[in-house]
Amino acid sequence: MEHTFFTDKLSAAGIEPLTPNQTDRDFIHQTLMDELGKGIFLPETKARYLQIIDSLIQQGAQGIILGCTEIPLLIKPEDTDVIQFDTTQIHSAAAVEFALG
Repeated sequence: MEHTFFTDKLSAAGIEPLTPNQTDRDFIHQTLMDELGKGIFLPETKARYLQIIDSLIQQGAQGIILGCTEIPLLIKPEDTDVIQFDTTQIHSAAAVEFALG
């Protein structure tokens, strides 16, 4: 999430990207590898993700990118007050549009 794949594109569009701090990024990575990627969805993990999202909102985030296929299985639109961008859905819709176009 701190790499230029997202940040450069967002910045070029006039959007200031915010990323979780290193501790939170480490937690996200660990849970993706040890839990979510294995189909394990724990309430305490969801609570921590929501704390991370809340922290970003407090820093001024107006939307949250759910940039890994497993995260939207844990975090749902009704869980936050800001728009969520499910990159799996976004990429799938773009692939269908490309294939049909």
